[in-house]
Amino acid sequence: MKIEYIQPFINATRKVLSTMASLESKPMKPYLKPENDFKALGDISSVIELTGECKGSIGLSFATSCILKVANQMLGETYTQLDDEIADMVGELVNMISGDARRQLVKLGFSFSAGIPDICKGPEHEIHHSVRERIILIPFKTQAGDFFIETCFDSRKFLE
Repeated sequence: MKIEYIQPFINATRKVLSTMASLESKPMKPYLKPENDFKALGDISSVIELTGECKGSIGLSFATSCILKVANQMLGETYTQLDDEIADMVGELVNMISGDARRQLVKLGFSFSAGIPDICKGPEHEIHHSVRERIILIPFKTQAGDFFIETCFDSRKFLE
């Protein structure tokens, strides 16, 4: 997998969480999820479809401890459990991350439009991408817990 195509997702994620929630994150080594493994690694997730020169999607999945910290920082309230407001915020985060990553991907020859984020939560939930290709998973560490970005595209450029 070419890091130059993954780096925009890493950069966008770090920028959005730092700017919106004052939360610094450390990306870990990206890897391919096993085939047909759709299980989310977090407790709440959102996925957004991207269309354009190729088709794909970006998923964002948070451990509860991490998203509660993000919500407390972003919304200025004290959250102790996942609720509809946090679910909406996760959808907005994946939207912001996709927007920033798409701007960076234009410089690499890709042009995308984004769909509407889909939110899933609960134990054992799955993230279903818009194409049936290998999923690239990028784990992140924060002081508040882990979160994950998943990308899945029907372009061989992302996996070469």
